[in-house]
Amino acid sequence: MVVFGAWQAQLKRNLRWLRQPRGLFLLALVVISAIAFTGCNPSQFITAEATTSRIVFSSLGDPKTFNPALNQEFPNVFLYTFEGMVTRDGETGEIVPQMAESWEMSEDGLTYIFTLREGLKWSDGEPLTTDDVMFTYNEVIFNEAIPTSTRDVMRIGQEGRLPEIEKIDDRRFKFTLPEPFAPFLETTGAGVLPAHVLQESVHTLDEAGDPKFLSMWTTGTPPAEIISNGPYRLSQYLPSQRVIFEKNPYYWQQDAQGNQQPYVEELVWQVIESSDNQLLQFRSGGLDVIGVGPDEFALMKQEEERGNFTIHEGGPALSTTFIAFNLNKGSRDGQPLVDPIKSKWFNSLAFRQAVSYAIDRPTMINNIYQGLGAPQTSPLPVQSPFYASPEDGMPTYGYEPDKARELLTTNGFQYSPTGTLLDAEGNRVRFTLLTNSGNKIREALGAQIKQDLGKIGIQVDFQPISFNALVTKLGDSLDWEAHIIGFTAGLEPNGGSTIWRLDGTLHAFNQQALAGQAPLEGWEAADWEKAIANIYIQAAQEVDPEKRKALYFESQRLTQEYLPLIYLVNPFNLGAVRNTIENVNYSGIVRPYSLWNVQELKVTP
Repeated sequence: MVVFGAWQAQLKRNLRWLRQPRGLFLLALVVISAIAFTGCNPSQFITAEATTSRIVFSSLGDPKTFNPALNQEFPNVFLYTFEGMVTRDGETGEIVPQMAESWEMSEDGLTYIFTLREGLKWSDGEPLTTDDVMFTYNEVIFNEAIPTSTRDVMRIGQEGRLPEIEKIDDRRFKFTLPEPFAPFLETTGAGVLPAHVLQESVHTLDEAGDPKFLSMWTTGTPPAEIISNGPYRLSQYLPSQRVIFEKNPYYWQQDAQGNQQPYVEELVWQVIESSDNQLLQFRSGGLDVIGVGPDEFALMKQEEERGNFTIHEGGPALSTTFIAFNLNKGSRDGQPLVDPIKSKWFNSLAFRQAVSYAIDRPTMINNIYQGLGAPQTSPLPVQSPFYASPEDGMPTYGYEPDKARELLTTNGFQYSPTGTLLDAEGNRVRFTLLTNSGNKIREALGAQIKQDLGKIGIQVDFQPISFNALVTKLGDSLDWEAHIIGFTAGLEPNGGSTIWRLDGTLHAFNQQALAGQAPLEGWEAADWEKAIANIYIQAAQEVDPEKRKALYFESQRLTQEYLPLIYLVNPFNLGAVRNTIENVNYSGIVRPYSLWNVQELKVTP
């Protein structure tokens, strides 16, 4: 057996690679879908002792679930309440132990033996053992009846086989892989679940024949019933107002002097459905942490000293922002998910490319992002050693409305005498564009896209809706035409397999029915779509970093050529944190950027 040192050394080399001069990206934009923020001033609701230490941050919307296996959103409560075997260090980018005390890997890379830390406990005081790990993987993550995105990133090879896991003793267990799988270690960061609370629900079916687990730990569940293993546990949830976390008295981590961590007793996640109101709350002292939007940067920079906060720079944003069309040709109960007339437009490569050429990204950067951004040309963040830039030959789309019109007219579209775009059958080209309300950056992007596409004769009906309503449309009902949203990226591209694999639970631009949903008829995938999915499978099997890079370069080329997601702007990542919070080590590679090391943070008066 060999220890994981070689993998860590490779990560260090990759990190040095990405730290080479990239002057363009010295600053960093608020990851638009990232640290969200909230509404009421804490002085209006906090009744605990004045000596209680707390950090108050916010989100644009309520959590959608308290079940980590079913989560598909960011931010989420699980960042503070659940842990897995490993995590990524927000400063170095290395994969480091979390619940695992150590691990060993066989020479052929097919066997991993983990040893849990001694004396681990759940937040209710019950022991956390290998039995919980066995339950989490064998009965939840590897259970095809449970729609969890974690399973997507653990599938290996063309057949999508999963690792096998077996118990050695109460602290040790072994994973056996069917073939080499380069990103495997990082996948073991999935949160472990308590068997003593959830196991029965997995094996009990509801009236529809689905595991009752699917309805366990909803946001209607009393917080005291949510048993966790992270530094915090849920204490209170008031819909549309706040989530309160309290320090987990059974958390394992201690400092060098033997003091239990975390130090901060309470976290308060305020729900504030407008980024403008979030800013007001921060400026008035109601929030301790906030992302700084590009249009807010100049004002906030002037207020640093008076407001007793510091603006931290984390490099280019890790998230992506894009417009996507619903390419799904399937039907449900005989009804097409997308109007067949519009589906024909959306599935036209010329149409998607024309839309990309018609979007004025330079104006977006200047007006919406105040110059704090660059055109986004890849699903991977620039920090990743697998990122392919335009200089590497990736297709790009400048602002060329005349080229957009030419693409359309040479591919069957036509213009009316008044300049309205029609298809070959004379149908007016018009669609509804959704985004999540309250996110003023996305709302501004939608308003500009509506204006830009109007210039080439396309009518866009722009409609911001609540974030949870948008997530439901994208993942459940599938009844949408186009949307603006973003995904969280990471240094390891395989995390995106849940987006790019054909059966991925976030394959939103052409989503298949997930477990527990009514089946689709007539679903199909395009050749380029299959090619991207196959590349993600091959790249995960490849252990040579240079060969993996070549594969991911090809996947990025295909995404830019065929545009299932039309990327917009890569903003800079900026965050403001009160100076009363000690040990802040703002990260540009691990989210939540300000709170990734929440166990080590302290609050001073």
